[in-house]
Amino acid sequence: MEAGNKEEQKLSGIFTDMNDAIGASMKAQKVMQQLSMDSREKIISNIRKKTLENAELFARMGVEETGMGNVGHKILKHQLLAEKTPGTEDISTVAWSGDRGLTLVEMGPFGVIGAITPCTNPSETILCNSIGMIAGGNTVVFNPHPAAIGVSNLAVHMVNEASREAGGPDNIAVSVIKPTLASGDIMMKHQNIPLIVATGGPGVVTTVLSSGKRGIGAGAGNPPVLVDETADIKKAAMDIVNGCTFDNNLPCIAEKEVVAVGKIMDELLHYLIENGCYVISKAEQEKLTAVVLKDNRLNRKCVGKDARTILSMIGIETSENIRCIIFEGEKEHPLIAEELMMPILGIVRAKDIDDAIEKAVWLEHGNRHSAHMHSKNVDNLTRFGKAVDTAIFVKNAPSYAALGFGGEGFCTFTIASRTGEGLTSARTFTKQRRCVMADSLCIR
Repeated sequence: MEAGNKEEQKLSGIFTDMNDAIGASMKAQKVMQQLSMDSREKIISNIRKKTLENAELFARMGVEETGMGNVGHKILKHQLLAEKTPGTEDISTVAWSGDRGLTLVEMGPFGVIGAITPCTNPSETILCNSIGMIAGGNTVVFNPHPAAIGVSNLAVHMVNEASREAGGPDNIAVSVIKPTLASGDIMMKHQNIPLIVATGGPGVVTTVLSSGKRGIGAGAGNPPVLVDETADIKKAAMDIVNGCTFDNNLPCIAEKEVVAVGKIMDELLHYLIENGCYVISKAEQEKLTAVVLKDNRLNRKCVGKDARTILSMIGIETSENIRCIIFEGEKEHPLIAEELMMPILGIVRAKDIDDAIEKAVWLEHGNRHSAHMHSKNVDNLTRFGKAVDTAIFVKNAPSYAALGFGGEGFCTFTIASRTGEGLTSARTFTKQRRCVMADSLCIR
């Protein structure tokens, strides 16, 4: 599969008008609903295969089009989703058999799902969502982020290509040439779309939850990582830097700030520097704040950039081993309290574990998304986990272990903390149906 010139290449599943896209998706869903689970799995297997084959293409296109992220890391993310996103095996049936007959609870499709996808993980989210939604017997209408139209629509095209090659219908995933707020509004209000899935910032999630439809919302995070005095400080520093710098801090689960108990602060700083961190002074913090939060708003030109590029914006040239920018500050510091999505890691000093938990919970801002901790004290881990109450809680590992990268569990790029589904998978995109046969089919 080649990207090609968008004017010369006809991409399947891509329409000029959103209503036409929805109509095509509705037609495809009627076919999809009749397909056996084996047929759905053949389509999904081909999506996995083609994702692996085109991982580098998607990664390079994503970075070139959006100006964000790291090509090598995006290749890994595509490989991860291809290998660890659940398919039809996630769809299970529950049965009761007794004197009064047989009752089944099966997971059926919603039908046509509307999905809004971000520019931070554009093709990753589309491909991951497609696998899960198709496994449930749905088709999906995407309204991608305008900053990632090219790579997003190429991913939609690839899903349809995979379906046709596996004997499935065309238009199982659709999008529009120029997604806008207006096209998204049409999608959210369409009477034949019962479920809206939004992966993005708090604004788009709020819009979806106000649509009057069932909404699954994956919004903001700002995950803190807490380090107490019992942690393996050397390993904690390495894990924190690896997690924070993965894809230039674009993942919503990535470590965004550190809260450390005071007695291990110096040791932690030492090992953070050993792992490629650059410590900025008070004066440099002020310069960086002015650039990163330009006019008190997040500067999109800094999002997803590497540490050396960001430092060069304030006149600092560093060696090639620098991966992350660090400094110590109060929790209210704008570079700590705001979710930046770039490798800038503010470190907040705490008096003890109680103070650390209080500060970390405040920094998470009630998003209930992700939090991380390095500790060998099970009681401390338990207390923080309960207090922060997030969909994801990673202990003694980089943040990306939550997605099955170096940890157990499946992969997803839609983490619905706000609406409570947590890490979404195929079963998330289905609805329960109870089938009852009274006084029959019990043969024990």
